[in-house]
Amino acid sequence: MGPTDKPGLVAHWRGFCPICAKVTNFEARQTWFRDHLVCTSCPGGSIPRERALMHVLREIAPNWPNLRIHESSPIARGPSVLFARDCPGYVPTQYFPNIALGAVFKGIRCENLERQTFADRSFDVVVTQDVMEHIFDPARAYQEIWRTLQPGGVYIHTTPIYKELITTEMRASCNEDGSINYHFEPEYHGNPVDDKGTLVTYHYGYDLADLIAKWTPFDVEIRRFNRRGLGIVAEMTEVIVCYK
Repeated sequence: MGPTDKPGLVAHWRGFCPICAKVTNFEARQTWFRDHLVCTSCPGGSIPRERALMHVLREIAPNWPNLRIHESSPIARGPSVLFARDCPGYVPTQYFPNIALGAVFKGIRCENLERQTFADRSFDVVVTQDVMEHIFDPARAYQEIWRTLQPGGVYIHTTPIYKELITTEMRASCNEDGSINYHFEPEYHGNPVDDKGTLVTYHYGYDLADLIAKWTPFDVEIRRFNRRGLGIVAEMTEVIVCYK
């Protein structure tokens, strides 16, 4: 990961990508590897947290192409592309504020993770990638995911976990009338269906696994990585796995 002779790159090396399943080059043009260390073989270029998630999914559910998978807020790269291509039972959803829940809008089903319209035990696997930090009521969302998973199913996801936080920090809350209380300076992340971005509602800390276990009957584990050979080298690459 030292100096590179390629113009514009701060790092590059060879490795194996868990998403495209190829020997590839991992390259970064900025030092914040979490968003910028890309696989040059993946369509759209995958990044470390996406490779970490796919590495864990392949390990715990190697038959994933034959399973029923719900992914909330997919994006046009990484595991989302793989699921759409190789998994007939894949159901992608997005939340569109002015569309009826369960309706199809622009070819994709509208769902709110906190109030899903899916029947109980609809899925074998639920996936979210950096979604839970934007949920106003994460307890309700985890409970809904539990409800929609069949026994033996898993919820596998990423969300930033801040190593300096012992306890999780609520950054924004929502009132019954829809108005928002900002407990800190508003922070926004990218949104695949809204150019304005998405408000960050929580910074999760060391207590995340305990919170999930308090909110639901899930068995929870959090996996951390420094896997140079898999291109999983970055801050906040933890993968949270919830077993029903």
